[in-house]
Amino acid sequence: MASTATLARNTTTGAQSGQAGATRAVALVGPAGAGKTSLAEALLYAGGAINRQGSVEAGTTVGDASPEARARRGSTEINLLHFDFMDDRYALIDTPGGLGFAADGLAALPSADLAVVVVDPDPLRAALVEPFLRRIDDLGLPHVIFVNKIDNARAGSVREVLDALQPMSREPLALRQFPIREGEAIIGYVDVALERAYRYRPGRESECIAIPVELTAREKEERQKLLETLADFDDALMEALLMDEVPEQGMVVTDLAQDTGGNKVVPVMFGSAATGGGVRRLMKLLRHETPPPDAACARLGLEAIAGSGGALHVFKIANGGAMGRLALGRVLGGALKEGEELLVGDEPTRTGSLFAMQGDKTAKQAEARPGDIVAVAKVDGAKSGMLLTGKGARRNGATAIEYPARNAGVAITTRNRQDDVKLSTALHRLCEEDPALEWKQDDATHETLLRGVNDEHLQLVVARLQRRYGVAVDTKPPRIAYKESIRKGATQRGRHKKQSGGHGQYGDCTVEIRPLGRGEGFAFEDKITGGVIPRQYIPAVEAGIKDAMEKGPLGFPVVDVAVKLIDGSFHTVDSSELAFRTAGRIAMSEGLTQCAPYLLEPIFRVTIDTPPGTGSKAGSVLSTRRGQILGLGQHPDWARWERIEAMLPESGLHGLDAELRSLSQGLASYTAEYDHLAELSGKQADEVVKARAAEG
Repeated sequence: MASTATLARNTTTGAQSGQAGATRAVALVGPAGAGKTSLAEALLYAGGAINRQGSVEAGTTVGDASPEARARRGSTEINLLHFDFMDDRYALIDTPGGLGFAADGLAALPSADLAVVVVDPDPLRAALVEPFLRRIDDLGLPHVIFVNKIDNARAGSVREVLDALQPMSREPLALRQFPIREGEAIIGYVDVALERAYRYRPGRESECIAIPVELTAREKEERQKLLETLADFDDALMEALLMDEVPEQGMVVTDLAQDTGGNKVVPVMFGSAATGGGVRRLMKLLRHETPPPDAACARLGLEAIAGSGGALHVFKIANGGAMGRLALGRVLGGALKEGEELLVGDEPTRTGSLFAMQGDKTAKQAEARPGDIVAVAKVDGAKSGMLLTGKGARRNGATAIEYPARNAGVAITTRNRQDDVKLSTALHRLCEEDPALEWKQDDATHETLLRGVNDEHLQLVVARLQRRYGVAVDTKPPRIAYKESIRKGATQRGRHKKQSGGHGQYGDCTVEIRPLGRGEGFAFEDKITGGVIPRQYIPAVEAGIKDAMEKGPLGFPVVDVAVKLIDGSFHTVDSSELAFRTAGRIAMSEGLTQCAPYLLEPIFRVTIDTPPGTGSKAGSVLSTRRGQILGLGQHPDWARWERIEAMLPESGLHGLDAELRSLSQGLASYTAEYDHLAELSGKQADEVVKARAAEG
């Protein structure tokens, strides 16, 4: 709490303390379509970094320069930009709003000093902001809300948006402005903190005007609300309000700066990135209220020691450019020079060239100052999320990054078999760039599987595979790893005899087959006596049995069976390991058909998080997919949200993400973890077996 000395304090802000002259990093976050990249473009233009403001629709913005982003008119990766304003430098981290492309932003957010949450003026779309606010709150990252596209807002919508957002925020929202209207058009705003009014002038700084008479009462009302919010964190201001005293303007401005930078309140601004209205006012807020990088250092577990030099928080790896592999990150704690030694893990590595980033353009620089966001060459061991420090700095543990669940998957094959080696290299590089992407060779289905957040994510990766690396692939849904087991036992002889001149082949064995309990796997028991099968051939019989189990009578791998080898015979000349392996396979293959085989399907434990009012709909979706609901309750961390626990067959996971999002404004999400195998019978089983037989 502040003391009564607050009344006399000056207007030095958090942005002017800490690491003097350091670049401040501002992240632009929010749902897709809110206008983050357009706002970044407007900030660059207002700061003089570009001479002409481009547009996302025309594909002329500095950010979103990749062909994929241009094609979908939306961000597919972070845009790293910078501009200068009033002798201060700002680094912008423009993060994608789509869930499928969120990994970049999640990794970069801990590096930021402040986040600007860009929202739509339509109150019905306010719910889309909640996951972003929750993420920022979990990080303890100071933030402001910028209501964009204000020129499209209807009367009263700003207050409605504020009322809709407040239950989603842990900190109180503080409305800093309200609009001035002429008819249906918004022509300016009243600044509640400064008690001034401004008229928009497209492309120029807004003109200060007198507060319209008809708005003076509302200005007093909104200012009182703002002061009461600030007074919760300042005893002196609270005392002034209780005594009906008018607090000094400097006191209010200083409280705003300290409470915003300290993540105690969340200012709410508005404007239009397209016309530039309100953008310069936002820049002034950033100048006065963005805290120094000290908080980001603490968030990342960096304790800088005098003389230790700069550290680098790596939040993205970029491959494929003219400069080769680059580590993108923020310099913290001190300056960073080309050739400086950093610890990658515990391994000292000398940095290569440093590059400033402006969209897809790079400019080499010999030294990066504290707070800069740069691309660094030749730090080959660095990975996304790493904190690379100088020898004298201490790391106290970094913030863990929770990436979205990989709920979409495809099996991929190259159209040209000669590209198989290139495919492996390309997938490795793409996964290195995107931590939400994963690929593997599935031993059960013998497929190359690519897993990502959603279908949109995977479609972009497949397009990027062909554009960047020249590898064209075909995709199909992954096979479900069905298994089969048996209900009863059987005894079966397997005899392999072949004579074709010279040495022949002879192997003969008899086995007893019986079912095991679910999950017990496979057991083999040797009960041979009297040397009817020589000891050296018994492992070959077991190998043949396992060969037969790879594809049972229904066409799937066999599990949960026990086999006892009880009898057999051999030939002193013609018997061999190969012959007995073949005999074991014959015995098992023929025996399994007599054991009443049945199909098993994988069952997953699914956890679904849904926004208010959609839990019952999500439950219905699970029921139509043969799901068994285990529980429906309140989300443990997010008030008003619901959480559903259920068991669901793997076949029911296909398309689940899209269906859940369609009923929840794109907000519902789920995680799935393999739990057990369960019997599949009836028509569904018949269809699965028939489809497998058709594959051959």
